[in-house]
Amino acid sequence: MKKNIFLYTVTLVLLLGALLPLTTVAQNLKEVYLRPSYWRPYDKAGINVFETSKQADSIAFEGLRFRFGAGFTQQFQNLEHKNKGAINYETTNRLYPLAAGFMTAQANLNLDVQLADGIRLNLETYLSSRHHNETWVKGGYIQFDKLPFKGQFWDDLMKMTTIKIGHMEINYGDAHFRRSDGGQTMYNPFMESYIMDAFATEIGGEVYLKKNGLFGMVGITSGMLKGNVDSVVKTPQDANTKRAPSLYLKGGIDKQLSNNVRVRFSGSYYHNSSSAASGLTMYGGDRTGSNYQNVMEKAPSGATLPSGSTIAFSGRFNPGFSKKVDAVMLNGFLKVSGLELFGTYETVKGRTKTEIASRNANQYAVEAIYRLGTEENVYAGMRYNSVNARLANTTAITYTDDVNINRFAAVAGWFLTKNILMKGEYVIQNYKDFPSSDYRSSGKFNGYVVEAVVGF
Repeated sequence: MKKNIFLYTVTLVLLLGALLPLTTVAQNLKEVYLRPSYWRPYDKAGINVFETSKQADSIAFEGLRFRFGAGFTQQFQNLEHKNKGAINYETTNRLYPLAAGFMTAQANLNLDVQLADGIRLNLETYLSSRHHNETWVKGGYIQFDKLPFKGQFWDDLMKMTTIKIGHMEINYGDAHFRRSDGGQTMYNPFMESYIMDAFATEIGGEVYLKKNGLFGMVGITSGMLKGNVDSVVKTPQDANTKRAPSLYLKGGIDKQLSNNVRVRFSGSYYHNSSSAASGLTMYGGDRTGSNYQNVMEKAPSGATLPSGSTIAFSGRFNPGFSKKVDAVMLNGFLKVSGLELFGTYETVKGRTKTEIASRNANQYAVEAIYRLGTEENVYAGMRYNSVNARLANTTAITYTDDVNINRFAAVAGWFLTKNILMKGEYVIQNYKDFPSSDYRSSGKFNGYVVEAVVGF
């Protein structure tokens, strides 16, 4: 008996001795290797984070480390729509038939790799989305918050400088930091992005200067969604065959005035004078799709309905500035305790390669969110979004008047944990001043949408 007790004791000591190093390693993995530096979290902590900070990161670099993360969104929709102002709205301009139901679950996979001290690699993949049910790579970039050069000059320079290079989401405006992006809908308190969705992934680089709450950025990209060597197409309306890059600028202030008050204001400008054959995608660069499924979409004349991937951007409006564009966006953000106010004003001018004159499009949005409790786990809010724009000319008809689309949304949400969010929204969207021959003439949709979100 004593011998058995002795053997059990020795075995237990040996096991504890073997497990203690593993416990230390596991703790290191938890506290060090799972979080990269100069990074926006994918859970609740990433809300209201815009550009990454230049504050010194507490994690010491001890070798290559990486982190996998993900975003999942499951949605139930009960929306109805009508367009009784359109000619032949029951036949030629008939809308897609709708019924309450679930949307296909959306999922994103995120990989962040700490390559060196202050040097991080990001890769984001759409595993499932409305536009692409199969896996697609959104893009990736390498971010430098430090440089591997010795010398006080480089150390001082990188204390206020960030460099991003890659095929990445461009930093035009602040609205893209609060939009839904496939399975990653944690950052957006509402269901959907703006009516005119300024979002694109392009190949290029951005350089930031950040100090004492002030920030500035200059970026240059190819101006196209994917890489190509196409030349610009010559048309009867436009003989210019030179391909131009996109240049964009951003500047502003982001100050934490006290423990309970934060103020941010930014201005952005995006310019491209001559895009290639594939065209600019500033307002059509999303490869995931809208979170309002099949609303205000035209039904086909035959019996077979289109797949979700072919009508993926329901409820949005693309002004169609595929040849040239000049866009300005102004954003303001105020947070006082649990109250958040966010506003956007955007004005855009551009045209297609088959137009002679440029057209204008203007958008504004205002939203108010109130977050309850010491942890702000419950919130409610409202948003109003409006677009006025001139439709693109065609060979058959020339539109001389602006159309208007406006949306009102009321939402409530509850964070069960920092990684799990439930939110529900009631939305009304109206289409005004469209020609009677257009299927959107006097169109309207309304109803509710519920989402379950996981992000980590």
